Amino acid sequence: MLNWSKISTVLLDMDGTILDLHFDNYFWLEYFPARYSEKYGISIEKARQKLHSHYEQLTGTIEWYCLDYWSEFTQMPIPQIKREIEHLIQLREDADEFLTALKQSGREVILVTNAHPDALSLKIERTQLDKYFDVLYSTHEFGVVKESQLLWKKLQEKQGFDVNKTLFVDDSLPVLKSAKKYGIKHILAVENPDSKKPANSFADFTSISDYRELTKDILDNPIK
Repeated sequence: MLNWSKISTVLLDMDGTILDLHFDNYFWLEYFPARYSEKYGISIEKARQKLHSHYEQLTGTIEWYCLDYWSEFTQMPIPQIKREIEHLIQLREDADEFLTALKQSGREVILVTNAHPDALSLKIERTQLDKYFDVLYSTHEFGVVKESQLLWKKLQEKQGFDVNKTLFVDDSLPVLKSAKKYGIKHILAVENPDSKKPANSFADFTSISDYRELTKDILDNPIK
């Protein structure tokens, strides 16, 4: 599936790729609209329609991922509200074995998430996911998201990875296409980001639903 002898750096998305996307989907599509309807005295359906309309306008932009933006737009403390359901934040069930194998193999393992720093901090607090990574980046640090070619340019300038020896893993098709366009040679799509939803299919990318299928090949091809 992947030629691990040619991969020395692994760039990993967070939500849906390392963490179960159920928390985020439930929060933005169900829980937060309900809290919004309570605050403004409107029906949940009206709240959902208003928020979803705004979500669609901002898809693929830094604002969509920015908790400060949403707190100001809704006049509600998004980070605090997220904590009300923080028990739903969890690693994918196949993530620990995969990430441990990557570390043991001597590869450079880097988190690259569009999530706001406050969201990243909460998820580290809940899962201790930082122990698996050499470096963790929120794209807010660069002021631009993974959907943009500029992010990859800025990230490469800062981190110095070789596109020909780098694997990028994500569950978002626009982001995967952006990474491929930039020239990252090894790309892997995640079919099942949300444990409560059906799997997705990817026609143009190698994809996987269980990282544990990769463990043996990773460990059989350590970085020398």
